[in-house]
Amino acid sequence: MKSQEIRSKFLEFFKDKEHKIVASAPMVIKDDPTLMFTNAGMNQFKEFFLGNTVPKDTRVTDTQKCLRVSGKHNDLEEVGKDTYHHTMFEMLGNWSFGDYFKEEAITWAWEFLTDVCKIDKTSLYVTVFEGSKDADNLDQDSEALALWKNIVPESQILFGNKKDNFWEMGDQGPCGPCSEIHVDIRSAEEKAKVSGASLVNNDHPQVVEIWNLVFMQYNRRANGQLESLPAKHVDTGMGFERLCMVMQGVQSNYDTDVFTPIIREIEAITKSTYGKDEKIDIAIRVIADHIRAVSFSISDGQLPSNTGAGYVIRRILRRAIRYGFTFLDTKEPFMYRLVNVLCDSMGAAFPELKNQKQLIENVIKEEEHSFLKTLDQGLVLLDSIISNADTKIIDGRKAFELYDTFGFPIDLTALILSERGLNLDEKGFDVAMQEQKKRSRSASEISKEDWTVLSSDLEQEFIGYEFLESNVKLVKYRKVTSKKDGEQYQFVFNLTPFYAEGGGQVGDKGYLEAANGDVIYILDTKKENNETIHFAKNLPKEVRETFKAVVDQKQRRRTEANHTATHLLHQALREILGAHVEQKGSAVHSKYLRFDFSHFSKMTADELAEVERFVNARIEGNLPLEEGRNIPMQTAIEQGAMALFGEKYGDAVRTIRFGKSIELCGGTHVKNTGDIWHFKIKSEGAVASGIRRIEAITSDAVKDFYSENNNVLSEVKHLLNNSKDPVKALSSLQEENAKLKKEVEGLLRDKAKNLKGDLLNEIQSINGIDFLAKKVDLDAGGIKDLSFEMGQNKDNLFLLLAAENEGKALLSCYISKELVANKELSAVTVVRELGKLIQGGGGGQPFFATAGGKNPEGIAEALEQAKNYLA
Repeated sequence: MKSQEIRSKFLEFFKDKEHKIVASAPMVIKDDPTLMFTNAGMNQFKEFFLGNTVPKDTRVTDTQKCLRVSGKHNDLEEVGKDTYHHTMFEMLGNWSFGDYFKEEAITWAWEFLTDVCKIDKTSLYVTVFEGSKDADNLDQDSEALALWKNIVPESQILFGNKKDNFWEMGDQGPCGPCSEIHVDIRSAEEKAKVSGASLVNNDHPQVVEIWNLVFMQYNRRANGQLESLPAKHVDTGMGFERLCMVMQGVQSNYDTDVFTPIIREIEAITKSTYGKDEKIDIAIRVIADHIRAVSFSISDGQLPSNTGAGYVIRRILRRAIRYGFTFLDTKEPFMYRLVNVLCDSMGAAFPELKNQKQLIENVIKEEEHSFLKTLDQGLVLLDSIISNADTKIIDGRKAFELYDTFGFPIDLTALILSERGLNLDEKGFDVAMQEQKKRSRSASEISKEDWTVLSSDLEQEFIGYEFLESNVKLVKYRKVTSKKDGEQYQFVFNLTPFYAEGGGQVGDKGYLEAANGDVIYILDTKKENNETIHFAKNLPKEVRETFKAVVDQKQRRRTEANHTATHLLHQALREILGAHVEQKGSAVHSKYLRFDFSHFSKMTADELAEVERFVNARIEGNLPLEEGRNIPMQTAIEQGAMALFGEKYGDAVRTIRFGKSIELCGGTHVKNTGDIWHFKIKSEGAVASGIRRIEAITSDAVKDFYSENNNVLSEVKHLLNNSKDPVKALSSLQEENAKLKKEVEGLLRDKAKNLKGDLLNEIQSINGIDFLAKKVDLDAGGIKDLSFEMGQNKDNLFLLLAAENEGKALLSCYISKELVANKELSAVTVVRELGKLIQGGGGGQPFFATAGGKNPEGIAEALEQAKNYLA
């Protein structure tokens, strides 16, 4: 059975069991601050499990794109080394939200695996929670055990401990016992020798977990205690790649048709062969896995970057590039060429891959170029560490600095050291790594108390489109503590005028006013599991009274102006640059807006001016807001509304129209474009290959911008003696400066020529080498010219010249190429070592190198030590 058929059969099986087939949520999470990526199928349904939202459908099924590379679920370092762990994988799932429970989940799972997939029943083992005698004091899951006994022989039923058979969403929240199904795909001979039951949950590559049936029946409180949930749920997850392995009769996930097309392409591009050398096999598996993770992340809107989720994606991509660099001898970008075959094999199930194909290729290729340069720089820096080492053991902390600051992989460092007969201080590296992780954990650690629930109001209606203040009641609150923000409180109200951060727009700020006049400031508003969370430093004295909630009107109006301007900007870019322009991200603050979009080249000054004119014409046109709420998604698309990639939309959506600009959007907007006042672009630049970024301002920020520019112009005029034409006056000054600069350069060249004769007379012979170390009064360019001119007169010259300019020290070393070749001397080594005396460093080539430093007092000692290189 091909992978596409397997996926289809699973979904159709549960559709026949009255489940609604739902689309995979984006792999990159945008509205849950507790997660960067979707790491399990249940993530998009957390609000149902938590009881924050009543589901429209109580039975659903899907295949969910998942990524496990950070936090509790981190499989990254295992990927490639074995044949069944992945970063990105598909999780097939069926879900019950307070509908059916253990009997149906167990019965249907067995039916699908044995009747539909025809998997040999004797090859399947099931596990049941054995209970625990710890603080939870949980009994054995006798209900699941009894159900399994009706289906499989007891010899195929195993008991699992809390680690393996009790699933928890996190330190707090819904949880419950689970029942895993494992499959033994070993040969008959192997099964006869060793029972499959003894290999379950023991990391055997052919005895693997295939499906996990989670029975959510408890809630874990902040104090660790369990309480029964009001409704019981089913959450199942089956590894699609593992199921394909079983169904296609192969011994590895990488031998299925999910991966074989990618592996064949890697073999063709790198001229390598899979299946003959373990190191090459691991590299190919790493690349085949990682290209999927990176491509799907980019298609869902997450570009590689230096922070947060973007850093994780960059790290995955660089790990793959590094494996290709080291083991497949790929010194040029190649991974972007795999995107085409990935789209061919998975584009039908996930059309976002095909839709974003060009973007994915561009971004990956640019990242490959960048990291290959980093590898080259790292090799030079590692060479410096090696040359300055006093022992055969290289300091682990220096290796960590190379890894942490420059992204140079530690295993590549260890490999290069071993090739040179050196060893890495692994303990020192591990200590430095743990220290950094501890600092990182400490900075991001958050302690949350349980919610104190005051009422059972589930509506939490947002009224902020119409109102900026209203009377509200506190539904629940909790205290949270973090190193970054200290102690804070989180509030949920029965209704709220505060907009929660989302769609690129920042959350509202404002205050709560109690009946006695006390004020509690709302510092931020965010969305978590479909609840609007308000952040404050203090808790009201009387939590059950009615409060007046007031949004910061000035900030909201400015933010609305910027948000509407992003819509008009999007329209302008598509009109002026072409329909290929798509929004790739945005940030809407009260002081500025940022808009990322797809475009292949830098925008010209004329194009930017035209975009500004386009937007401002619509502002001056006083276009009214036309808003549509609860419109069926398909109707909105048919009306011309633009859906943004990487966003998850419900069945009913909200549309925002200003003239011909119409988009799906949940943010807040001005009632009329005239409220924006004016639009001004401040910058345009590249974010990644094929992605540009515009930063702009509107409203009060534009007024401040022009006021500041006017002040600067006044100061410039004053410095130019109040010239009537400051542009002409500055142009004259530039011409005069260029002329004087040429005259100075000419004088310095003459000075160097005059100095040359004197210096040639000062050269002394040391061990048959012409040597001179001297301080001169020249700039860097003059010293370089002088050094090469003197080198033309001497074939075996070792020259060290030093200078002091504006409190900084400069060392330049010239060594005749004959000496470099015959005496193994290097100007780079000289300036690096002597550069320490002037508290600086530098580099160059073996025959000429320079170093700059901040300690001119070290020049004399550097000149004195120079002759030691000739001893």
